[in-house]
Amino acid sequence: MGRTKMSKRELARVEVLARVRSKQLRVVDAGRLMQVSYRQAKRLWKRYREEGATGLQHRSAGRPSNHGHAKKFRQKVLGLVREKYGGEVGERFGPTLAAEHLAAEDGLQVDAETLRRWMLAEGLWSRERKRRGHRRRRDRKEHFGEMVQMDGSFHAWLEERGPEGCLIDMVDDATNTTWAQLGEQETIWAVADALRAWIERYGVPVAPVCGLEEFVQAAGECEGAVAGRRAGDAVWAHVREVGDHADRREFPASQGACGTSARHPSGSIGEKATTEGDL
Repeated sequence: MGRTKMSKRELARVEVLARVRSKQLRVVDAGRLMQVSYRQAKRLWKRYREEGATGLQHRSAGRPSNHGHAKKFRQKVLGLVREKYGGEVGERFGPTLAAEHLAAEDGLQVDAETLRRWMLAEGLWSRERKRRGHRRRRDRKEHFGEMVQMDGSFHAWLEERGPEGCLIDMVDDATNTTWAQLGEQETIWAVADALRAWIERYGVPVAPVCGLEEFVQAAGECEGAVAGRRAGDAVWAHVREVGDHADRREFPASQGACGTSARHPSGSIGEKATTEGDL
């Protein structure tokens, strides 16, 4: 079935012609407001006088479309969808997939959008979308030294008192203990110097430094492939030289593991994490 309600344009014409009936407008002026010719305005005014507001509704309103499918065809399609392609939410076929299978397996050609409207009307489909589960943040490490994160950031750290530089920052994952160093560029040697300073203060981290591989790779591309590989090998050699697994320091469990220390840079519970820096 087609629409049974009047459209916005038809309702606007009712309002205009009502002003003509109350002699607030002339028919010629009403035609300009309705954006129709004078002859068309006269026809609409005649229909409005004889039939009222409903006379301005389109004559095809409420009738089946001349291009629509037959009722038997619709019932046959919906029967196949219910029998072969229906089911519970998450298992049933969607309108697009069902239309493809109807054409390929059953020889019934129906547009996916038409099938979607039919399925919605029969309760065989819903507008609910599958939503991905919310991402869950990983838990912090339980002990100091288990994992250290490293990153570099270019910024005018000295404001107008000096040139722009790169701040290489290292943060312990469990306690937020921080050590930072300001340099001119984000080079391999600047990273190695920062790593050396961390190891001299706190020892070699249990897990590889997060972000170190990206530092070495990016700096290697800038300084040349050969020089980058040599510098990268030198960084790891320096790590092995400063401290190995046998001499790795033993650190007690962080207070953060039991909920009494800082667990996030923006806030703390109990004592705040230690922050050290050489700027």
